[in-house]
Amino acid sequence: MKGISLNLLLFIAATLLIDVYAFNGLRALSKKWLFLGRKWFFYSYWAYLVLLLASLIFVVYVKVDLGVRLAIIVSFFGSLLFEFCFALFLFADDLRRLTVFVRRKFKKQNTPRQDKKPGIDAIPRSEFLLKAGLLAGAVPLAALKLEMKSGLYDYHIIRQDLHLANLPKAFDGLRIGQISDIHSGSFFNKKAVQGGVEMLMRERADLIFFTGDLVNVLSSDMRDYQDIFSKVKAPLGVFSSLGNHDYGDYIDWPTPAAKKKNFDEITGAHKNMGWDLLRNENRRLKVGNEEIGILGIENWGDLSRFPKYGRMDLAVKNTDDLPVKLLLSHDPSHWRAQVLPQYPQIDMVFAGHTHGMQCGIRTKDFQWSPVEYLYREWAGLYREGKQQIYVNVGYGFYGLAGRVGILPEITIFTLKSAAGPSLINT
Repeated sequence: MKGISLNLLLFIAATLLIDVYAFNGLRALSKKWLFLGRKWFFYSYWAYLVLLLASLIFVVYVKVDLGVRLAIIVSFFGSLLFEFCFALFLFADDLRRLTVFVRRKFKKQNTPRQDKKPGIDAIPRSEFLLKAGLLAGAVPLAALKLEMKSGLYDYHIIRQDLHLANLPKAFDGLRIGQISDIHSGSFFNKKAVQGGVEMLMRERADLIFFTGDLVNVLSSDMRDYQDIFSKVKAPLGVFSSLGNHDYGDYIDWPTPAAKKKNFDEITGAHKNMGWDLLRNENRRLKVGNEEIGILGIENWGDLSRFPKYGRMDLAVKNTDDLPVKLLLSHDPSHWRAQVLPQYPQIDMVFAGHTHGMQCGIRTKDFQWSPVEYLYREWAGLYREGKQQIYVNVGYGFYGLAGRVGILPEITIFTLKSAAGPSLINT
């Protein structure tokens, strides 16, 4: 378990302040709703919030099932959202009370002195604002529930220019499509999944990358979807890699042979769909008389809970003469842990894995998700020196059947041979 970051500590402190502020506001309603003033409510309220906060920290840093992790994260931020909306109305009421207090005190200065001066606590809270705050907190929770389901198949195309200084002229303007983390075992709407594939095909990318997690665990997850993803084609080919879920490591198998059979069927699905699965190997992509390298490794994650099957020494073999090398590596933590310090010849990494935690905020100019406390690179484009990585937040979903703010992604890259402007998220 890695140390808790300063940002996370500040977030915890801010969360506790909101908890205390909201609780004091609830106590003001205890005259009407007597249970709010009971000891059992006090202990239950704080036990729930502390347990939820501790669970959030735990699932961020310790290995647990993704479904459990997402359920805790959504519960935590749902509770925080309710408290925050309620606190806004409390703050408005506190401003009202402060204004009344100042006015009364000003009037007292112009009247004969009295022994007792009313303090701000003597000014009652507005019952209307308190009840309005409770309602305001409930409304976004209802909207959140609707958003979780509606975002599952709301595929978005994100367009990104990639500036590579050594890119051969023949590749200038080449368009690459990327999808990641299909997790076919989670789907329940074939028509919607097919619609996303059709969106990708309408882009007419020159080549397409798939960066791992074809299934949840079982090869049978692809039974109803292999025909759909077989339509993912590109003139220069579809190249794919494996993700942590593709190895069958998350369940107990009756025999090693059963696990191997499942794995062989998953890798076979790539071949059946016409995808070129790269397992610690590379391909030379030729356009005209010029070439670049397409490399792919098996899953390699820096966090101990994910297996390290990747072999970069094999993936880069016989590629020294290639001016540009593009690497498919499912887990973005691999970039900072191994690629940056040991393989400076890798120009660009295409990754997935994080799903953006399927919960957060993502706009053109701003993004945030709880997953950033675990992964430094978790969505979009990042640069370190001359090396870059792009993290796709996934085509499918896993664990929790919902996405809030982090929508399923189809990425379309355009390669540029000229050095481009400074990149974001450095």
